[in-house]
This record gives sequence, structure tokens and C-alpha cells, in this order.
Amino acid sequence: MSRILLMHPILDPGPQILAEAAEVIAYPAGGPLDEASIRQAAEGCVGIVSQLMDPIRETVLSTPGLKCVSNVAVGFDNIDVAAATAHKVMVTNTPGVLDDATSDFAFTLLMTTARRVVEADHFIRSGQFHGWAIDMMLGQDIYGATLGIIGIGRIGRGVAHRAKGFNMRILYYDPQPLPQEAEEQLGATRVDLNRLIAESDFISVHVPLTPETQHLISTPQFNAMKRNAILVNTSRGPVIDEAALVEALNAKKLAGAGLDVYEREPAVHPHLIPMANVVLAPHIASATVRTRSEMSAMAARNMATAVRGGRPPNLLNPEVKR
Repeated sequence: MSRILLMHPILDPGPQILAEAAEVIAYPAGGPLDEASIRQAAEGCVGIVSQLMDPIRETVLSTPGLKCVSNVAVGFDNIDVAAATAHKVMVTNTPGVLDDATSDFAFTLLMTTARRVVEADHFIRSGQFHGWAIDMMLGQDIYGATLGIIGIGRIGRGVAHRAKGFNMRILYYDPQPLPQEAEEQLGATRVDLNRLIAESDFISVHVPLTPETQHLISTPQFNAMKRNAILVNTSRGPVIDEAALVEALNAKKLAGAGLDVYEREPAVHPHLIPMANVVLAPHIASATVRTRSEMSAMAARNMATAVRGGRPPNLLNPEVKR
């Protein structure tokens, strides 16, 4: 029976789907997540079910007999897809299923940061609330504000749909324009990045991590933002230059930030930790029971299909021939 390396536990019904297709080998709990260790554990396996913290690159992908890497995520910057293709290893992801949960959470971060919810919660719990005051915890208006969306894929469009309920003016930046019908439906206007940065009260980032998007938001962009602007990132941490963000926040070049991802995740820039105007979440944008269960099932089905000799439905490198 074929063997599959499961890097981390996944939710039901994923484990059963995998078990019906192959013998499942669990990666040692707490084991080091480096290429050499993963390669050693993958010996004799035809598949690896990975997550974003797993470096799946040349050393791992050259494992003899490896046929497929199934990532339990829509992102796949932890996998060297070109190397996988060279070694005829299929790579799959879990697109679509997490769009609504992530869109919800991006808007949650936007609202929580704008209205200082975390700071207010701490204010109450620490015994500082002694009665109503007209200037207490003043935040930013959301209704009718301008929202700039960087990356108008499925999640970016989901955020735009939610913003319509708040009568927000929606700008977006993306190399690929939406069809006119979609722009009209969303009430979204395509602009260049500089204009989006300069005019937006809220900026929400939804781009994949590529060489072109690394540090897409850095010192020049922070210098051009409104002083009342709030930046939200649920995409990938390195899209934002964290050191530049810290400098900009200290210089009051923007009002705050809501972050779910980090440049050197799981590490967070230490100067962000004490900032009351920054909301920090531990990469949980897709963390609902339904969404994570469906992600697990989709990744398991991708792998099961590959093990059985089929073509997985969410194949990232279809040029791989077997």
C-alpha cells in the first residue's frame, strides 16, 4: 500500500479520506521543520500533505518516488513549484473554500482596528473605565469611507462586497482589471497603486507573495498614506515591509494596522507588540470550523486522487505528465 506523509494533523473528514487511499505516516510531533528532516521522513512516501510552515523545496522534492504535495492552504509560497515540476511532482492547493471566511476576517480586522476594540477591551479589563467621556476611545468612521483593495481576486472581491454594505467608495489596484460588469456590480474603480495609497482611508491587501509583491508596501507607500489611514493584511507577511511599518506608525504616518500575517512568521516585529493601534492575529483568517474542515477534505481528496493515479482537481502544475 502506498504511503503518505502527513506533516500536521488535519480536521475531519480529511484523515478518513487519506486513510482510504494510502497508509498515513504522521510527521513526528514537534519535529524540526527543515528540508533535511522532512526529506528523511518522506522516504518511501508517494505524497506529502503539507501546510504553510513546511519548506517543501529541492531537497524534499527530489525524494525518490514522490508523486504529489498537497498543501492545506490556498497559498503555496512554501513550495518550490518549479522544482516540483522538474521532478514531476504534482502540487495542489485548496482554493475557493476559504474565500468567505478570509473576507470576513479582513473586514473584522478593519473594523476592530478602526474602532479600537482590542484597546477598549483591555481598558475595561484593566479597571480604567470610570464612566462615559465624550473623547474616550475615538476611532475612525467606516461608513462612507474610501477602501483601497490591493489585489482583486476572489478574496479581494469578497471584501468589496462587504464594503458595499457600509456604502464605502471602493478603489482597487490589480494588474488584471475586472470585467466592466464586475466593476459596476461592486462599485469599484481601478486605479494605480500610488493613487490608491494616497486616497484610501482603509487599505486591505490581498495579493499572493511573489518577487514582485515582496515589500510592495514599504517606506514610499507609508509616506504617501493619509494620516488617518488603516492598513489591513490577510495575504502574506512579506508583502509589507514590517520595519518600515513600525517606523511609519511611530512617525504617525498612518493611524493603525490590522495584521494576520507577518514577514518572518511566526515571529512578529517586537516593536509592533506594544502598539495599541495595531491589532495582531495569529494567521487565523480562515479559522472557522467549516472552512478548515473543508480545506482539510479538499487537500485530502487532492492527494487521494493523485495516489490513485488520477489528475487532482486543484493541480498547480498541470504540465507534470505521469
